[in-house]
Amino acid sequence: MVNTEKIYEDYGKFIFRYLLTLTKNEQLSEELTQETFYQALKSIDHFDNNGQAKFSTWLCQIAKNLWLQELNHHQKRAQLNESLLADDPITNNLEETFFKNEAKIAFFKRAHHLSDKHREILYLRLLGNLSFREIGAVFGETENWARVTFYRVKQQLRKDETDNES
Repeated sequence: MVNTEKIYEDYGKFIFRYLLTLTKNEQLSEELTQETFYQALKSIDHFDNNGQAKFSTWLCQIAKNLWLQELNHHQKRAQLNESLLADDPITNNLEETFFKNEAKIAFFKRAHHLSDKHREILYLRLLGNLSFREIGAVFGETENWARVTFYRVKQQLRKDETDNES
């Protein structure tokens, strides 16, 4: 018998913080956390508990898939509203203000060219404030692996920045 309260107690905050790094929205993260545990409990029999996969990694994968579904749904809604907002002077002014910060734009352009794994590590660390131990747990790796990989990603971004300046 699965102790659902114990599972939520052990992993709830971790999954919430992981989702918060992806969504940057507390309310959405809370909703997705609840849905993650609901989906996990529905399919707990499918979890590979023969030692090859960590439970936390499995939960993170469920959470990530739910976030991707939410993004897809959000993008479809945004496309429908895009034509209505295109002629709105308030929205245009906000866009101009946002895009004036070229350093941010350049950073995210360079980050966009990273592999999905490296970009996710970068975002989890910089935007999500996750520790290297937590990042390692998300990927089923060690804390040291996360630290070294993050360092290499930073070095790659710096190299790309100097290459673009030349």
